Amino acid sequence: MAKFELKLPKMGESVAEATVTNWLKNVGDTIAMDEPVLEIATDKVDSDVPSEVSGTLVEILFKVDDVVQVGQTIAIIETEGGAVAAAPEVKTDAPDTLAEVAKTVEVAIETVAPADFSASNKFFSPLVKNIAKEEGISVAELEAISGSGKDGRVNKEDLLNYIKNKESQPNMQTSVVATAKVTDAPGVQAVPVSVNGGDEIVEMDRMRKLISGYMVASVQTSAHVQSFIEVDVTNIVKWRDKVKDAFEKREGEKLTFTPIFMEAVAKALRDFPGMNISVDGDFIIKRKNINLGMAAALPNGNLIVPVIKNADQLNLVGMAKAVNDLGNRAKTGKLKPDDTQGGTYTVTNVGTFGSVFGTPIINQPQVGILALGAIRKVPAVIETSEGDFIGIRQKMFLSHSYDHRVVDGALGGSFVKRVAEYLEAFDPNREI
Repeated sequence: MAKFELKLPKMGESVAEATVTNWLKNVGDTIAMDEPVLEIATDKVDSDVPSEVSGTLVEILFKVDDVVQVGQTIAIIETEGGAVAAAPEVKTDAPDTLAEVAKTVEVAIETVAPADFSASNKFFSPLVKNIAKEEGISVAELEAISGSGKDGRVNKEDLLNYIKNKESQPNMQTSVVATAKVTDAPGVQAVPVSVNGGDEIVEMDRMRKLISGYMVASVQTSAHVQSFIEVDVTNIVKWRDKVKDAFEKREGEKLTFTPIFMEAVAKALRDFPGMNISVDGDFIIKRKNINLGMAAALPNGNLIVPVIKNADQLNLVGMAKAVNDLGNRAKTGKLKPDDTQGGTYTVTNVGTFGSVFGTPIINQPQVGILALGAIRKVPAVIETSEGDFIGIRQKMFLSHSYDHRVVDGALGGSFVKRVAEYLEAFDPNREI
């Protein structure tokens, strides 16, 4: 009988590993082609791994919470006939390399006191933690490493490079630890929480823990400053009311306000490339592509930020399709890991929940995020050639948070003003 090796598939150019979160099939179960076999998680997205063949699951090579590299074999499926007995408790055909790694980890555990990574506000993947424990890297050292991964996360390559440099510079550990201690905020301690008899204690799920870590890390990293501007979007509201039914009939897509706003943001980023940058330590990375993150609330209350790649190259129809596609797949849990990677600037629509404006937290390592407030009918002064008069207009607030380490008020304010100018200059006779 033929045996098929189920491997962890490629999930995007920036995703190299994933954590096994749940096995949907057990040894001996029959599997149909394209049927999900297990669930995995990356830093941002949870997804499943389907089988490429029909057959019977005969061997599981990784346990829940194990970290798997892209391309590694995670299970064996027998592709011809019959029920298969459960795999023995001890695998005799496991690769020699896995045994060697396990032996190395055991020695490391015996000789090095395990670091308490839970005390850190930064997120580290299980693989990075394991390597750090093996090499005797302290939490303070790990926090001091400048990460090149998403949101400044320390990945395997960053840690291995640090270890290599550390070996050539014996005094490096002492200096790093000393620096970390100096830069830590003094006197910051967890506030004790009292629990009464009727209170319920619920552990955060995996995604909420990640979001919590990202938000705290962003506030500690960036010097957040906000600028607010009120925008008259009456022409946009009237135009959308006029064309939305015809648009949906022709394109099969609903036309919301979001793609119109995203189009204006993409244009403003092209005008002000200083907002389309990232920070890496003492260096500024000028991004070539304009990739707009679109914060989306999930049904379970969590948050995710899918990314519209090369947003400045899309027309309004293309933008509407991209917004709807990512939004729908976010709500149904069908986003791929690559869908959340590579963002250069983020937009969040707080107006969906009735908020007039907000002070959003920057999505690291980006330097700006724009919050779209609720559109409201308000009395406003209208200037005409015959004088001023009061009229009812559709208005909203744009709230721009930016990183004052690299973005000053002139740039941050000019950028959000340009977005407002594009929105107020919207052509009410525009053809789609």
